[in-house]
Amino acid sequence: MKKHPVYDHLNRKKPSILALIDPDRVLLENACKIAEFVIDQGVDGIMVGSSLLVSSHFEHFIAQIKKGSSKPVIIFPGCSHQIAKKADAIFFLSLLSGRNSEFLIGEQVKAVFCIKEIGLEVIPVGYILIDSGSYTTVEYISNTRPIPRNKPEVAVAHALTGEYFGMKYTYLEAGSGARMPVPVDMIKKVKKETSISLIVGGGIKTAKTARAIIDAGADIIVLGSIIEKSKSEFKKIMRATK
Repeated sequence: MKKHPVYDHLNRKKPSILALIDPDRVLLENACKIAEFVIDQGVDGIMVGSSLLVSSHFEHFIAQIKKGSSKPVIIFPGCSHQIAKKADAIFFLSLLSGRNSEFLIGEQVKAVFCIKEIGLEVIPVGYILIDSGSYTTVEYISNTRPIPRNKPEVAVAHALTGEYFGMKYTYLEAGSGARMPVPVDMIKKVKKETSISLIVGGGIKTAKTARAIIDAGADIIVLGSIIEKSKSEFKKIMRATK
């Protein structure tokens, strides 16, 4: 039977906190230091990826993150080129909220042989964009519209679709630098109607918001922009979620 050590690690402790580090926003020479910082604060793993990826050193970036991390390093791919053999796993995303086949299945088909060849642990994730009150990079790049904030039943329908497809996680995403996080009411309804673990990310800027999202049912929360913008607030969030 195939082993899934990263998936098992993430499910061992709930809630889990993942740090998202964007290689387009962090210099290569600072990657190891940032990884050490977030690990010291108690995150359960590090996600690495970008919606755009204008940098050309993804493999080297992953290697630097690995140097500074004692926890799993998970690729959070924005396209089929974001693959690195030194990573521990990859979130195999399918953008369910959009109707652009390239991000529903196209990029995935391009990546599978490389993923198989290097032996990455694959974690299938149903990725669902939620309106955050601002036009996000992932929305622009994927050429898709997010689910409206006031339509939790639509989010539930997409989450259930992912579950029935066999996804291991549902990921409700407000987007990097989102003005507002995923609504608590939506998180509660998705959690109630589905049986797979729930990841929530985007727009989590305060300890109060993080705690509310966890209390609403998130099994994993993702912290990204706040790490770059305010290390002190990031520390507060980590203390509030332990």
